[in-house]
Amino acid sequence: MTKHRVVVGLSGGVDSAVTAYLLKQQGHDVVGIFMKNWEDDDDSEFCSSRQDFLDAASVADVIGIEIEHVNFAAEYKDRVFAEFLREYESGRTPNPDVLCNAEIKFKAFLDHAMRLGAEKIATGHYARVRQNATTGLFELLKGLDPSKDQSYFLHRLNQAQLSKTLFPVGELHKTEVRRIAEEIGLPNAKKKDSTGICFIGERPFRDFLNRYISKEPGPILDDRNRKLGKHVGLSFYTLGQRSGLGIGGVKDKGAARGAGDHAPWFVAAKEVEKNILRVVQGHDHPLLLSHRLDADNASWVAGHAPVPSTYGSKTRYRQPDSPALLGACPSATQFRLDFPEAQWAVTPGQSAVLYDGEVCLGGGMIAAVDPQD
Repeated sequence: MTKHRVVVGLSGGVDSAVTAYLLKQQGHDVVGIFMKNWEDDDDSEFCSSRQDFLDAASVADVIGIEIEHVNFAAEYKDRVFAEFLREYESGRTPNPDVLCNAEIKFKAFLDHAMRLGAEKIATGHYARVRQNATTGLFELLKGLDPSKDQSYFLHRLNQAQLSKTLFPVGELHKTEVRRIAEEIGLPNAKKKDSTGICFIGERPFRDFLNRYISKEPGPILDDRNRKLGKHVGLSFYTLGQRSGLGIGGVKDKGAARGAGDHAPWFVAAKEVEKNILRVVQGHDHPLLLSHRLDADNASWVAGHAPVPSTYGSKTRYRQPDSPALLGACPSATQFRLDFPEAQWAVTPGQSAVLYDGEVCLGGGMIAAVDPQD
């Protein structure tokens, strides 16, 4: 096995810690880097950056590697957070983790690592990289632990990035990663996994967004144009959302009430031009189901779109792969998917990602959705 100088992104979590340990055990020359991507409220109870760095430094000490603290906050604000706000203000629901991986962890971080003389970088993502023996192309594979696979968030990585990247824990299940961490006495072996968007942490999402996006209240209407209440601003809702709507049953006085009147309400559409939040009752309402989507801003791992065919697809993280027919792409950055089985709450701004078995082919941002007829 070829030995490399590998720069590992140490986040303070157990996955990146075990990543660094495994690479050191394999004989690589390992250096750790802690990426600071957010600094607006370092003193906040919700910001764990300071503790995360202390945890990362403790891990580096136990493993016996150097660690460097690098600030990418300016790049993050410009390349990820600004786009995050633009998308929300446009009525879409972005996924900043996808953009963070493409723009920060595998671009700004990769560039910095190369300047340090690295031959490879590594992170604690649950995914795998394989070079195809026939084509010579690098392939992005799902992690072996189906409950932790993170290839969805990595689908925008290209050949140049994958050729320099290692994902050691992608070959393991999470339970095995925890076991290794405890066995070698890592101080963060039992540390809880981070959840949610990195710059928001555990804080209430609406409170955070309210600091950056102006509110424009408007009506909440159902599919029969009955007004059920008032929304606080379209940016604060996402398709399929059930809680936090502030509405009860149907308001029509004198109308006969049926069992359906007590069914839960879900956000079905955001009509940005009219500032209307459209809601429907029942999880399987036709307006929540889609047989087609159009995507743009496409990025394909191989550098070109897959041939038209039926592939596995995800329109949100953690959902099982669903069959989708990819037609001829109208351009290098656009594609359309048709679903034999209707998909629930397909959300503009989120990513539509395609798979050929365990191979992640790439994907794009959902731009438009056709509700079920």
